[in-house]
Amino acid sequence: MNYQPHALLTGILKADMKPALGVTEPGAIAFAVSRARSLVNGEIVQVTLRLNSGMYKNAFTCGIPNSDKFGNAFAAALGAVGANPDAGLESLSAITAEHNRLAQALLDAGKIKVELSGITPDIFIQATVETESGSCTVTIEHGHTDITSITLNGETVLSAPPQREKGEETGIHAFGLEQLLEFVNTVEEDSLTLMMEAYTVNLALLQASLDSPRTVFTKVLYQENGQRLISVNELATAQLMCNGAIEARVIGLDKPAMSITGSGAHGIICTMPLYAFCKVRGLSQEKLLRATALSYLVTMYIKEYSGRLSAFCGCAIAAGTGMACALAWLHGAGYEQICGVISNMASSITGMICDGGNQGCTMKGIVAVDAAFRSVDLAMSGASVDVIHGINGRTPEDTMRHMGLIASPGMTATEGTILEIMQKKNAG
Repeated sequence: MNYQPHALLTGILKADMKPALGVTEPGAIAFAVSRARSLVNGEIVQVTLRLNSGMYKNAFTCGIPNSDKFGNAFAAALGAVGANPDAGLESLSAITAEHNRLAQALLDAGKIKVELSGITPDIFIQATVETESGSCTVTIEHGHTDITSITLNGETVLSAPPQREKGEETGIHAFGLEQLLEFVNTVEEDSLTLMMEAYTVNLALLQASLDSPRTVFTKVLYQENGQRLISVNELATAQLMCNGAIEARVIGLDKPAMSITGSGAHGIICTMPLYAFCKVRGLSQEKLLRATALSYLVTMYIKEYSGRLSAFCGCAIAAGTGMACALAWLHGAGYEQICGVISNMASSITGMICDGGNQGCTMKGIVAVDAAFRSVDLAMSGASVDVIHGINGRTPEDTMRHMGLIASPGMTATEGTILEIMQKKNAG
């Protein structure tokens, strides 16, 4: 048994899992602004925020934790008056009613400006806070909290390359599907126990959704599941557990999700349907952990091609495919059947757009769970889309690469159209 690949893949999993309060983009914006604000004193004169298209779009109408507001500008304002830069993606965890009042005052005074820096799938945030006594600019690239530059009063006080340069991979593409399956089947269970934290975090988020008077889809999904959290219906239980948590996240309820590839919704789709399936079937924690590892790794494989923030819905497409592969593994599927699952997912929901972090993410999650369960059922019965058709590749690795390429560079023009629609709505 070769333990080096095991160590590498375990390291990739560990490095990518991060708790995120609310949708990651408002949290990242607040983090950037709060870091800049922490380095300059005095009354705020202006906050200028420059965002790449994916960041701009994802936070455009996104709910903000500890607030009834939404969007880029309000997240930036909260970053200036109350976010905690030391909390990373949970920077908004200590926001109070007074912070909301102060943030609104900044907006009303015209002191928050948000600009689009360019249309790219690569994360870019540049936050400049100007006060009566100085100014500070913080730049974030590639990762949601990866600060690459700090300029204080015109002097560069920090300059660091991105933790991963543009286009650089985590290392996941050094492995093929067969190797990922070998890892899932043979790695020591102790190496995977870190992933149980994802279930602790995501289940608490789901409970917040069930308890909140603000959720809409969750209540209907709960009714459809016989007013039970876990019923005998695997699909209905998976829909409730997955998309109840997603709805809580996008409307800004005050509980974090465990993110993967920089996204809480990706992390939720990767995990919660598997938890539901294992609970209904009475499967062991070990089975759940091994399936979760496969779900995460396939998701990362696709996302490394598509970019962190693109015009396609990585939550449904990448995470949905990862979860579908893991679901098939829980059914006892082998390599060929899991290849069939990937082909079925690629041929069905690839191309679903991302129009930001918003209530529509819940609907997209519902579609992804449906597609995953159907793709698995069909593949287990020997029905899958042949590799000669459409964007399917000769190998599952090629298919996953093609899925990513549809997003970037394939949907760059789509991204521009989505942003144009949003900006016209904003102007109206």
